[in-house]
Order: sequence, then structure tokens, then C-alpha cells
Amino acid sequence: HVQLVESGGGSVQAGGSLRLSCESIEYDNSRSCMGWFRQAADKEREAVATIGSFGTPTYADRVKGRFTISKDNAKNTLYIQMNSLKPEDTAMHYCAATDPSRGCYVTNFRYWGQGTQVTVS
Repeated sequence: HVQLVESGGGSVQAGGSLRLSCESIEYDNSRSCMGWFRQAADKEREAVATIGSFGTPTYADRVKGRFTISKDNAKNTLYIQMNSLKPEDTAMHYCAATDPSRGCYVTNFRYWGQGTQVTVS
């Protein structure tokens, strides 16, 4: 039973930083695409960043240069370092993963965590 467990959310002032973590249970990070998504109140969910099985990252334009996605396959943990946070980054942030050997297309993300709230004021 695959589980993704996020942690690290919180409240920060604009310009601050947070690092989110996502621990995978019963799931092999090394073989699949993983990503971070977010959903603000009254808005649709959007992709923030993804990282493929070989470690290639992609970012949404609005976070490029501020966020860094990474993963530690030995710990089965996904991270995102978020710097220079802005109020518009306020949202519930979700970790997600595809089945093995699937590409980083949004429709391929099958497994989702419960989310961790990020609030920037």
C-alpha cells in the first residue's frame, strides 16, 4: 500500500524559506517521476516542480530560480527547498508520484499525499 507523507509546511514571512519533505512508504522513488503540486483557496491545483527517475527537474515558471526539487533515493524521500517565498505561494502543497517508468506528465500522477499547508504573509 503506497503512502506519501508530507512534512515541513508552516507559516513564514515573505522572503523567507521552507523545506518540504515527502517520505514514501511501499514505493521506490528511484524508478518513477515524483512531483510537488499545490492548490490555493478557490484555485485549481497546479504543478510546482517534478523530478524524473534520472533526477531531471522541471519547474513552473512562477517558481523558477526560487524553488529546488530533489530526492534521496536511499531514504525514499522527496524534497523541495522554497526560498524567497511570496504571499502568492500560500497553498496546500502535495507530494505525488507516478507508477514506475511513467513519464512526468500530470495525468500520470497516481499516488498523492495528504498535503502540508504553506502560508506566506
